[in-house]
Amino acid sequence: MKSHIVKLSVMGLGLASMLAFAGTPTQIQAKQVILTEKSSLAGEEISSPSTVTGSSVSIEDEGNSATPNNVHVVTGDAIIKMEYDRLGISNKTKSLSIYKKADAKAKVVGKMGKNAACNIEKVTKNGWAKVESGSVKGYVKANALVKDAKAEKLALEVGKKVAIVNTATLNARVLPSTQAPKHSLVPIGEELEVVRENISEKYVNSFIDKNFTDKKEMASIAKVNMEDMANELSDWIGVSVDNQTVFVSKEFVSIAYELEQAYSTTQLKQQEAKKKKDKEAKLRSSMVTYAKKYLGNRYVYGGTSLTKGTDCSGFTMRIYEHFGYGIPRTSSSQAAYTSKTSVSKAEPGDLFFYGSGGSVSHVAMYIGDGQVIHASSARTGIKISKANYRKPIKVGKVIK
Repeated sequence: MKSHIVKLSVMGLGLASMLAFAGTPTQIQAKQVILTEKSSLAGEEISSPSTVTGSSVSIEDEGNSATPNNVHVVTGDAIIKMEYDRLGISNKTKSLSIYKKADAKAKVVGKMGKNAACNIEKVTKNGWAKVESGSVKGYVKANALVKDAKAEKLALEVGKKVAIVNTATLNARVLPSTQAPKHSLVPIGEELEVVRENISEKYVNSFIDKNFTDKKEMASIAKVNMEDMANELSDWIGVSVDNQTVFVSKEFVSIAYELEQAYSTTQLKQQEAKKKKDKEAKLRSSMVTYAKKYLGNRYVYGGTSLTKGTDCSGFTMRIYEHFGYGIPRTSSSQAAYTSKTSVSKAEPGDLFFYGSGGSVSHVAMYIGDGQVIHASSARTGIKISKANYRKPIKVGKVIK
């Protein structure tokens, strides 16, 4: 699909701004290009900047991209006018369903979250909008979308701000100064999340105190002239690279605003599965941490108290009870209650059952790394052992 361009007022936004669907029709980008005389910063690798010509604004459309190399910007009227396809942004507090047909009884093919964007292909007489958002095409209720100029304005309010590198290779530095060590080299076209736009001396001092805490780290920035850096702070922005705040020159990035897009039903199912798996992993980790609190406590045959004394099945029963699971009292009944899995697929929190001749007489809880925790005997109490200290008769799952 071709790049979709919209018009946008630039009052208060700098010398020139534009809002464009770039790459995909729902990745909304408002690219702000500040026109200054380009000069190479010491130690920075740069390529030719965007071309400035005449008194108009244009984008050379090459396939699905509108990169800094084919953007031409000049100063002009307060309103930059361009041809564009219709922008729509969901105004639903919860998700907005996208239907295969213009019918609420039709199959749902995807969902748009609040403030997710779409390209409106047309609006039908009966109040449906045919849209495309991400990989999803279908119909939504037209009154559920903010449209046209209001959508363009909203895009700047709710979009995630990113810095798009517009030079061949850009140095990301550990402090906002060309004298600071390089953190990494960022290639052209890379999109970096903006975490700090207006950098002050107070912010830099706090940043140094927090991130340069030992002699070696302080030595790495010893050559940075703090006075020179303070005088150039307005030329830099803070961005995130590998979840770490670093600094790049404003001269070699374009500021953009990205909006969320729709998810297909398949993507939503995958997201739900991941959420469930992450939640389960957190639960299992918490169970292990909780169980380890009672290491060394007494073993008491027939007991179920984690503090005063418990036997093996009383121990596992109480651990699961603490996390909202009711499992049977004895090891043999717990073995019958659980779903069978293999030793190789065991996860923290699963139960290992031991015995002889197929008869279960002992239970332990797996804690990962080939180990179990269990109320072992009156001599050793609650302890950690290797899971294969005896050959398990069964490995069972309670959490499914």
